[in-house]
Amino acid sequence: MPASKPPVDRLAQQSAYVAYVLKLCENKKNRADLRSGLGKPVERSNYMHRLLVPRLMDEDVQHPDTRRAYYAIASLIAGRPRAARDAEVQAATEEEEAESGTLDDGAQAADWWRRPNLGASLAEAVNKKIIKPDTAESDLHLMARQSSDAIHLRLPALTRQLLSKGVTLDWAVLLYDLTWWNRDQDRIATRWLESYFRVRTRELPYDDESSSTSEENH
Repeated sequence: MPASKPPVDRLAQQSAYVAYVLKLCENKKNRADLRSGLGKPVERSNYMHRLLVPRLMDEDVQHPDTRRAYYAIASLIAGRPRAARDAEVQAATEEEEAESGTLDDGAQAADWWRRPNLGASLAEAVNKKIIKPDTAESDLHLMARQSSDAIHLRLPALTRQLLSKGVTLDWAVLLYDLTWWNRDQDRIATRWLESYFRVRTRELPYDDESSSTSEENH
């Protein structure tokens, strides 16, 4: 069944998982083993198993799409540039707070929808003049039509490009979206597009003349 909203217990689980992977990546060998799975299916990610299998024993992560999403997020976190690793210390602290349950259910659920999904991150990249608007929009529209396999292949290069320029990626939100992509693709793709245009619209009045011209010519 499609999940229009992630339940609070799922939010805590995914946020705790991200914190766990960030902690693993403090070790160079762990980081290399996790990074070896970039863009690969679980069946070809042999060096990741020793680190992730102990964490992924629950029945609710045994669905193939779910398991692949968890592996993919771990490899993407491990593959991020060093500057991005250093900048995520505060994020790790916030994820640990979610795991400890310091926020009530209503606060966690409300906070989830304010966190950036991939569409919002692409809009941030456009606003920072990192990616051209037509390129970002073409990417979003293409991904909206693609299978989970194609998305997984695209993400390593895309996330590294964004992170290397200081763009925020919320790993727990991306984990949720990848988990449900094959079962709720239209809803997730629509949310990415809505978030993209919401963030872009908020920034457009402050864009310079060249950016406005690019928008008009698209």
